[in-house]
Amino acid sequence: MPVKNRFAELMPEITAWRRDLHENPEILFETHRTAGIVAEKLRAFGCDEVVTGIGRTGVVGVIKGRNGGSGKVIGLRADMDALPIQEQTGLAYASKTAGAMHACGHDGHTAMLLGAAKYLSETRNFDGTVVVIFQPAEEGGGGGREMCADGMMDRWKIDEVYGMHNWPGKPVGSFAIRTGAFFAATDQFEIVIEGKGGHAAKPQETVDSTVVASHVVLALQSIVSRNADPVGQIVVSVTSFETSSKAFNVIPQRVTLRGTVRTLSPEMRGMAETRLKALVESTAVAYGATAAINYMRGYPVMVNSDEQTEFAAEVARKVSGGCDPAPLVMGGEDFAFMLEERPGAYILVGNGDTAAVHHPAYNFNDEAIPAGCSWWAGIVEERLKVA
Repeated sequence: MPVKNRFAELMPEITAWRRDLHENPEILFETHRTAGIVAEKLRAFGCDEVVTGIGRTGVVGVIKGRNGGSGKVIGLRADMDALPIQEQTGLAYASKTAGAMHACGHDGHTAMLLGAAKYLSETRNFDGTVVVIFQPAEEGGGGGREMCADGMMDRWKIDEVYGMHNWPGKPVGSFAIRTGAFFAATDQFEIVIEGKGGHAAKPQETVDSTVVASHVVLALQSIVSRNADPVGQIVVSVTSFETSSKAFNVIPQRVTLRGTVRTLSPEMRGMAETRLKALVESTAVAYGATAAINYMRGYPVMVNSDEQTEFAAEVARKVSGGCDPAPLVMGGEDFAFMLEERPGAYILVGNGDTAAVHHPAYNFNDEAIPAGCSWWAGIVEERLKVA
């Protein structure tokens, strides 16, 4: 089952879809145009059912195989949203929306799954049902969580679910995957240190919130170096340090710190939250200040199921001739919510020598389309093989 000839034929059409989506990016749940195009195409393909408004602006298409005797249902998921980044590619089809661009390749993911849906609607050479899932708000909005909360898995009786992401730096059309924990849990924190402001010439009359906050930043580094198991994976980063005064001669009343915690196990995640709160509170007290902490849990660890991962790798090997071990990724991925509800797997497809995702010069490589579409189709035709 190498790259399917049909996708070579469809490539100009799929590429045109992708570039249109690239030119018209939409952020978070505001994927109204994209969702409308997806729904329109799924209906034109002849899907048996097309439902919009799942997870606010998500779209679900149902394609029944020529033989439904197995009763099995597989979900295939692509994300649709863009990022709040000003594009700097200079492409003829660059974003026409100021401050928004497809800097993570979700335009490519959507186009590839549409291509697979068209092929599967034409051929229906499988025993069971495939549910194609087009999700909004992967980039921080938790669209996957919202679609699950709307009862998507139970409504369509999905047994397994599969996802894909392009990967810059990996040869075009090649694949990589790993079983177990794959993408990190992504939590955020906001800390407000309240001291006693005053004149910079009279520090003895103040509780210097800048000094206290600086000690907090340093103390938080001990979570990784002294609280975490050295063989574990954890990142604690303070990314914003904002004082309430910008004057040269004023000690500010308060400082606000913001940052992120990334972990790859529930145990490490819980430990990091507990230690962060304890360190912040005790450090503030030690210097006579107070601290208010808002710790916000985000996406959970994304965990690939063993059996489905091996199957996904097998399909990838048939498409491209190989499938490499993927690295652990400390970035987040809200496909994790779907994998919490159903067994499944998430795979990386090579995007070639391009800028990194989330960079203003990034662009999805259209040469990856045939391999990506073939993998989607192969998941269905191999998992729901006609006897």
